[in-house]
Amino acid sequence: MRLANLALLAAVLSAAPSFAAAQEAPPAPLPSVTLPPELDRVLRDYERAWAAGDEAAVAALFTEDGFVLQNGEPPVRGREAIRRVYAPFDGPLRLRAMGYAAGDSVGYIVGGYRYGDAPQDGGKFVLALRRAPGGQWMIAADMDNSNQRPRRPPPAPAPAAPPAPR
Repeated sequence: MRLANLALLAAVLSAAPSFAAAQEAPPAPLPSVTLPPELDRVLRDYERAWAAGDEAAVAALFTEDGFVLQNGEPPVRGREAIRRVYAPFDGPLRLRAMGYAAGDSVGYIVGGYRYGDAPQDGGKFVLALRRAPGGQWMIAADMDNSNQRPRRPPPAPAPAAPPAPR
């Protein structure tokens, strides 16, 4: 019986490194989907305005009361506030869709983003969309976050020891 237990323990321990490695491998990226032209225009216009550093053009893609919900930042609402938030950004931005839905006046795009020639997505986003009858799709909310896990803050220092009695 003791030999059987040792064999079982050896089998479990030898499988542990491969199990740990399998747990650490990043999942394969979700596939891209092709958007209808009127939704794809939103992503391509966003990329062009971002690359040009034209924060006014990025803000113009949003509804007047649109939101930007960035990773680690407070929410921003309204085109002027959106313009200010995007003022420091420019450069090549690549957006891709992983899913979408659209009705008459509301829709969404779920996607991934990367900067420059990065080989994989650096983050993901959800664009909530609205349009007036006969109008173009506008961004009502842009929610994004990085694919990097947030770092834990360092532990709080231990409280100082009380002074020794005299």
